[in-house]
Amino acid sequence: MFHYTVETTKSLEEAIQSLEQSLKEEKFGVLWQFDVKDTLQKKGFEFNQPFQVLEVCNPKEAQRVLSQNQLVGYFLPCKIVVYEDAGMTKIGMPKPTALIQMVEDESLNEIARDIENRMISCIDKSI
Repeated sequence: MFHYTVETTKSLEEAIQSLEQSLKEEKFGVLWQFDVKDTLQKKGFEFNQPFQVLEVCNPKEAQRVLSQNQLVGYFLPCKIVVYEDAGMTKIGMPKPTALIQMVEDESLNEIARDIENRMISCIDKSI
């Protein structure tokens, strides 16, 4: 599977707040939060599902992977989505190990696995 997704009974806002705290503990910061619902509605498109995209970054890890292969920059910053679906809040992300396969550089697999495990831990702590 290309993604990791969990469900929580927390509200969207509670899940994001908890996620931001667990990300800080792993030295990931939220660079930007994109409110898809609000943006689409402002552009005149009907979309009523709460859906947030968080772009997150750990500067040390970004420097590390970009120093080895600049193509990884196509995937940065990492994305985590938080959205409502069927009465539940879902938190998910594309797996760095799945994305890294596209640059065909095996030397990055271990770094991607480490980052993925740390981000999954952050997501799991936030539910």
